[in-house]
Amino acid sequence: MSRYKHLIPLSFAALLLTGCAGEPLAKDAGLTPPAAFKAPATNETTTPPLAQRADAFWLIFSDPALDDLEARAMTHNTDVAIAAARVQQARALIRQARAVQLPQVSAGLQSSRASQTGQSPKASTLHAAGLDLGYEVDLSGRLLKATQAATLDATAAEDNAKWAQLLVQGAVAETYFALRALDEDRAIVAETLEAYQGTLSVTQNRYAAGEVAELDVVRLQTEVATTEAELKALDRQRAQVENALGLLVGDLPSTFRVEAKAWETQPWAGAVPLIPAGLPSELLTRRPDVTAAEKIMQAAQKRVGIAKAAWFPRLSLTASAGGASNELSDVFSDSARNWSVTAIVAQAIFDGGQRKAGIELAQGDLAIAFAQYRQSVLLAFGDVENALSDIEGLSSEAETQATGLAAARRALDLSHARYKHGYVSQLEVLDAQRSYLRIRRQDLQVRAQQYQATVRLIRALGGEWTV
Repeated sequence: MSRYKHLIPLSFAALLLTGCAGEPLAKDAGLTPPAAFKAPATNETTTPPLAQRADAFWLIFSDPALDDLEARAMTHNTDVAIAAARVQQARALIRQARAVQLPQVSAGLQSSRASQTGQSPKASTLHAAGLDLGYEVDLSGRLLKATQAATLDATAAEDNAKWAQLLVQGAVAETYFALRALDEDRAIVAETLEAYQGTLSVTQNRYAAGEVAELDVVRLQTEVATTEAELKALDRQRAQVENALGLLVGDLPSTFRVEAKAWETQPWAGAVPLIPAGLPSELLTRRPDVTAAEKIMQAAQKRVGIAKAAWFPRLSLTASAGGASNELSDVFSDSARNWSVTAIVAQAIFDGGQRKAGIELAQGDLAIAFAQYRQSVLLAFGDVENALSDIEGLSSEAETQATGLAAARRALDLSHARYKHGYVSQLEVLDAQRSYLRIRRQDLQVRAQQYQATVRLIRALGGEWTV
C-alpha cells in the first residue's frame, strides 16, 4: 500500500482539475433569428400531407418522370455516394475512439535459442507464452472527450449527407423543369416556323403572279432562316441540359434520354405549389448544413478540452501473466508461471511549448468552426429570403406577362385582318408575329422560373415545411 501513497493524492488532484479541461458549448452564433422573413411569405399550402417529407419533397409535383429521376439520383449520384462513405468513416472513428477507452489485451508466444557468453557453447531453447493487459485511467476526461468529439463529427457527417442529398434532389428538380421549359420553347418556335413557312409559300405564289413585291418574299425568307437557326440553337441547348440531368442521376450522357412532352400536359402545369416558409427560428433546426456546422463547432470545443488535458498526468495500468520454460510442454506448468502488475503515472515537465501550441491550434480550429457555423446561419436566412423574393417577384411578373401575351395575341389577329383587307403591309404582320413569339417565350420562361424558385425555397427550408 505504501508504494501507492503518492499516487492517490496526485490522481485525486487530476480528477478535481478535469473540469478545467472542457470548454462551455456555445448556444448560438451571435445571431438572433428575426420574428418574420423580410420577403412576403404565404401561410397557405396547396400540397398534400404526403409531400411534406424532407426526403421526398418532389412528390408535390405528382410527376412520375420526376419521381423516377430523383430515385435514380439517390441511388447512383456520386456526390451522394461520397457523403454516405464519409458517414461510414465517421462512425468507424467513433468505434475507434471508444476502443481506446477499453482495456487492451494481447497474447503472445515466443521461442528463442541462444548460448550464453563465458559458458559452454552449447545452446539452449526458451519458450515463453503470456497475456498482456494495458489500460489508461481517463483522469482528465481526455479519452471521453475524444469519443464525444468523434460522435459529434459523425452526427455532422450524417447531416452533411442529408444536405448533399437535398442539394442533388433540388438540382435534379430544377434541371428537369429547365428541360421541360426547353421542350415547350422548342414547340413554340417550331409552331412559329411552320406559320412562317406557310406564309412564305403563299407570298412566293403571289410574287410569281405579280401581286406583291420581291421585298415581301425576302423578308419572309429572313424570318424562316432566323427561326430555323433559333430552333437548332434550342436543340443544342436541350442536349446540354439533358446531359447535365443524366450526370445528376449517375447515367452516361450517351445513353440517357428524357422524352419530350408538352408543358400543358404535365400534372403540375395547372398551378405552382404554395410553400409556407414558417417561422425563421425553425430554419436553424431544419437545415442539415446548419446543424452539421453546429456539431462541427461543438466537436472543436471538445478538442480544445482534449488539448488542455495534455497538461495533466496520465495513469496507465499494465498487467501480464504467462510462463517460460525450456520445454514447450512445461510453459503452462505451475513452476513456469509468472505475473506482474504495474501502475505508471506520467507527467511531461518540459516539451518545448508543444502543449501550448496544441491548445492554440485547437482554439484556432474552434474559431474557424464558429465562423463557419455563423456563415451557414447567414447563408440559410439569405437563401430563404432570396427564394421568397423570387417567388413574389415572379408571381407579379407572371400576371404582367399574361396580360401582355393576351394583348400580343390580339394585336397579331388584328394585323392579319388588316393585311387581308389591304390596310397594312406585310411588314406590320411580321412585327406582330415577332412580338407575339417573343412574349410567348418570355411568359414560358417566367412560369418555368416559378417552379424552379419553389424548388429553391424548399431546399432553403431544409426540404420540409409545416402549415
